[in-house]
Amino acid sequence: MSVRLEERAARAVSGWLALPVWLLLAGSVIALIVVPVATRGAEPAVGAILAIPVLAFLLKGFLVLQPNQAAVMVFFGKYAGSLREDGFFWVNPFFSKSRVSLRAHNLNTPTLKVNDRAGNPIEVAAVIVWRVYDTARATFDVESYHEYVAMQSESAVRQVASARWYDGDEAGQDSLRGDLDAVARLLIESIQSHCALAGLEILEARISHLAYAPEIAGAMLRRQQAAAVVAARTQIVDGAVSMVKLGLERLEREGVVGLDDAARVRLVTNLLTVLVGESEAQPVLAVDHD
Repeated sequence: MSVRLEERAARAVSGWLALPVWLLLAGSVIALIVVPVATRGAEPAVGAILAIPVLAFLLKGFLVLQPNQAAVMVFFGKYAGSLREDGFFWVNPFFSKSRVSLRAHNLNTPTLKVNDRAGNPIEVAAVIVWRVYDTARATFDVESYHEYVAMQSESAVRQVASARWYDGDEAGQDSLRGDLDAVARLLIESIQSHCALAGLEILEARISHLAYAPEIAGAMLRRQQAAAVVAARTQIVDGAVSMVKLGLERLEREGVVGLDDAARVRLVTNLLTVLVGESEAQPVLAVDHD
C-alpha cells in the first residue's frame, strides 16, 4: 500500500558560502595542473586531473530559485525534501531536482452542457484560480496535477450546476443565475475536497458563462418575457384597484356625489379602463332617457 507523502524541508547550504569553497578547490586543481607544466615541463599530477570531473559533479549542487518557486529533491528514488525559499543554494549533488511553481494559476473550464435540476439543458463554464501548497503531494501523489485539477474542476461544475435550478425553484431559491456567491462557495468546496489529495489549494471559483442551451434558448426567452409581462400587469392592476378604492371612499366621505350601484359600477369601469389600458380610453357616461 502506498504511503502519502507530506512536504518537509530539504537540507541546503547557502550558495554564497559554498561558491567560494568550490572556487578555492577549482583554483587549487588548476594550479596543480598548470604550475608543474609551466615551470618544470613536468606532467601534471594525476590526482589533479581526476579532480576535474569531481568539481564538475559538485557544480551540479548549485541551485537558484525565484520567488514563489520550489524545488523537490529526490535521492535515489526517495523523497529528500523541498526547498521553498527563493535565493542561491547548494544541495547534495546526488539529488535530482524538479521545480514546482507556487504561483496562482488560472483555469478556464470548457463550456459544458449540463441539465439543471429541472432537467433543462444549460451551458456553463467556470474560472478556477488555484496554486500548489504541498509540493510533495503535487509531485508524487498524482500523475499530473495540472490535468488533475482540470478534470476535478469540470466534474465539480457539472455537480453544482445539476443540483440547482437555472432561475431558482418556485420560491426563487437555489438559483444558478441569481445566487452567484453561493454557487462560487459550492464550487470552491467541491473542487477543494478532491484536490486536497494532490496538494492543491483552490483560491477562487466563479461562473464565467451561463446560458440555456441553443435548442431551448428561444422558448425560455419567450417564457421569461411572458413572466415579466404578467408580473408588470399584476403590479399595475394592484395599483389601479387601490387607486379606485381610494377614489370611491373619498368621494363618498366628502359628499361630492351620491352613487348608486349602477353609477358605482360605471365609475369603477371608467377608472380601471383609464388606469390599466395601454391606449387612450373614452369614458362611459350615463345618459338619462326621458
